[in-house]
Amino acid sequence: MFGTLYIVATPIGNLGDISFRAKEVLSEVDFIAVEDTRVSKKILTKFDINIKMIVYNNFNESKQVDKIVNLLKDGKNVALISDAGTPCISDPGYLLVNNCKINDIKVTSVPGPSSLISALSTSGLPSDSFYFEGFLPKKKGRKTKFEFLNLLPCTVILFESPKRVNKTLLNIREYMGEDRIISIHREMTKIYEEVFFGSIKESIDFFSDKNNKGEFVLIIAKQNYSL
Repeated sequence: MFGTLYIVATPIGNLGDISFRAKEVLSEVDFIAVEDTRVSKKILTKFDINIKMIVYNNFNESKQVDKIVNLLKDGKNVALISDAGTPCISDPGYLLVNNCKINDIKVTSVPGPSSLISALSTSGLPSDSFYFEGFLPKKKGRKTKFEFLNLLPCTVILFESPKRVNKTLLNIREYMGEDRIISIHREMTKIYEEVFFGSIKESIDFFSDKNNKGEFVLIIAKQNYSL
């Protein structure tokens, strides 16, 4: 009998956000697939979870898929977690889940924290229809992508790193207009959580002189949206 692959959401910052079910599953599986053992060990140690970890990330994903699928075929249960939040959302996992589906291996979600949904729900912008882009291309195709996003008749959500956030805000002004309303979320659920709400022009002024740290979630209102 095949094992089960559990897609387990973990806290995006505040460790108190882990669910009872997530702790239960992580304590009972045979293996936990993680992006970075150093990061995952912190949360596992916090909750006295001592399960063998398998490194599964963007650099070894194609190699590790077969290994994990074989473990599942042997009847082992495996939990997949990312460094923070819900796996497979701009994080490794798609190939593994896809291969499990092809091999009729059960995949079960253990839902929980997601920076995407947390930011959208607190953004104050329309959430009835939205488009999630994730991380933008760093160079090739960037202009084309912005031109596409500019025409979407809904809220647009981006992920961005602290090193590129200022460049991205300037690009948004160039291709989507400086009056477009944006909600920017940094270090969500952590001690230094920060939220900005205003126009693109105001956001550039707000972040340009700051030593930005932590991952950013950018929620951009659709065209012609006004406060």
